[in-house]
Amino acid sequence: MIHVSAIAKRYGEREALRGVSFTAAPGERLAVIGPNGAGKTTLLQILAGALAPDGGEVTAGPTGWVPQRPALYGKLTVAENLRLFARLERVADVDATVAAMLELTALGGGEEAGTLSGGNRQRLNIAIGLLGDPPVLLLDEPSAALDPRQRERLWAFVGALPATVVYTTHDVGEAERYADRVLVLADGELLFTGTPTELRGFGGADLEAAFVAFLHEHGH
Repeated sequence: MIHVSAIAKRYGEREALRGVSFTAAPGERLAVIGPNGAGKTTLLQILAGALAPDGGEVTAGPTGWVPQRPALYGKLTVAENLRLFARLERVADVDATVAAMLELTALGGGEEAGTLSGGNRQRLNIAIGLLGDPPVLLLDEPSAALDPRQRERLWAFVGALPATVVYTTHDVGEAERYADRVLVLADGELLFTGTPTELRGFGGADLEAAFVAFLHEHGH
């Protein structure tokens, strides 16, 4: 369960987030969409505990945080990366955890991380975020720079996870296909929380058109 109540974040005179509130149920998939500079990454960093809010409260429990840039070592193998980060996470049984992650990702443990395709590298990146078995997984633009087949495999992988997943994306189609609910952020303000179908009610041929129409209606 995630509970966010009126969180705010400022950088000097700029309000990155103001009064953002929402909840997420166990196992729910939430997509956070919005224009550049809307505060999407700042929101995920606060949920992950990597950034302190200037106001409000967050209850999220243990989280797995997967930034957009893969947090792994290219010269190490897949298994060596998993083993290193498992030790940093202080998991109880490193070998068993690494074996479980290799099975989950269907990656070869002996492959050098730097030689992986973009999709496989991102799967490894997500597996590192899952090492502590967190109930909440936070993904910042997880499919950025992936081709359509890699994106499909990535989302099949994410969709099979039991964790609550909150992810940011600039691909509104991903929000429609893979999210239970959509959060629309603009200029640090949460403007909409609802299902993709509810967002489509703002008009247009598809969700992207409805999203643009919604932003225009709200002065963005």
